[in-house]
Amino acid sequence: MSVTTSIVGGSGYVGGELLRLLLGHPEVTVQQITSQQHAGRFVHGVHPNLRGATRLKFSPVEALEPCDLLFLALPHGRAAEQIEQFAALAPRIIDLSADFRLNDPAAYEEWYGRSHPTPEWLNKFVYGLPELHRDSLREANYVSGVGCNATAVNLALSPLTREGLIQQAIIEVKVGSSEGGNSFSAASHHPERSGALRSFAPTGHRHQAEMRQELGEFELHFSATAVELVRGILCTAHVFLNQDLPEIELWKLYRAAYGDEPFVRLVNERRGIYRYPEPKILAGSNFCDVGFAKDERSGRIVVLSAIDNLMKGAAGTAVQAMNLMLGYPETTALTFTGLHPI
Repeated sequence: MSVTTSIVGGSGYVGGELLRLLLGHPEVTVQQITSQQHAGRFVHGVHPNLRGATRLKFSPVEALEPCDLLFLALPHGRAAEQIEQFAALAPRIIDLSADFRLNDPAAYEEWYGRSHPTPEWLNKFVYGLPELHRDSLREANYVSGVGCNATAVNLALSPLTREGLIQQAIIEVKVGSSEGGNSFSAASHHPERSGALRSFAPTGHRHQAEMRQELGEFELHFSATAVELVRGILCTAHVFLNQDLPEIELWKLYRAAYGDEPFVRLVNERRGIYRYPEPKILAGSNFCDVGFAKDERSGRIVVLSAIDNLMKGAAGTAVQAMNLMLGYPETTALTFTGLHPI
């Protein structure tokens, strides 16, 4: 018997990706998808790639019925304000906003500039990155989504932080326009966005809170730059270790951490133009590609990771977490490899 799921806030890019994945899941029936703005419209009117794949229409959130698992894809702040109502409708919840990613209410207030409306719920949620919390996800009823930038950074650096090796990391991510969602703004206007290399968060990006929570204490500096992509994140982390390790030992660390991971691929090519991680070839996939190079003169390690921000940075990881929660094979509905060329 299939599991019933519903998506709250399904008109955005992440909601559309969630629906696309769940429609292809052999063990899942999508019961409802909500949108206040588009209530009554066919889903394919907003997500045209799903034309012919479903006859679902958007429902108002007030019409939600009980289901086995509820995905929340609402703007930040909304899920926390209504979590009691949502919990009454489903025994399991995956929230893709930032509302339940942080364990500490003080950290939430520091990074989001306001008190958490339901701090008693924070410790009920498991941070939803399977590569870091797989065992906890198998036992979880409530799972938080992951910040897309934090996902790229956490997967790039966690093999080093597990060994306590990082003294300092200076990180920049280059991100595509879909990271900003489907709302219109001056920054997303085509003449302003096209051809741009725009630093939009040289300091103070909120995803640092997740990085610090998941990676531990070391000197971490983070910046984000918008580039002319739609999907994709490339993380470039300049890492200074507290001991000098030869490159072969670093590869051993990464292979030990990720050798059995279904969605992390180590990139170590000596030829061609894809010798390092490249988000272009990951579009639509749930993979994170990780690689690095060592500067023998300075000892600096440059760790690179690439993801599709809407997939491994959001909807794909959420479905991966759902599979773990429900006891399905972890890769179910997530084996698409990406496209080349696009």
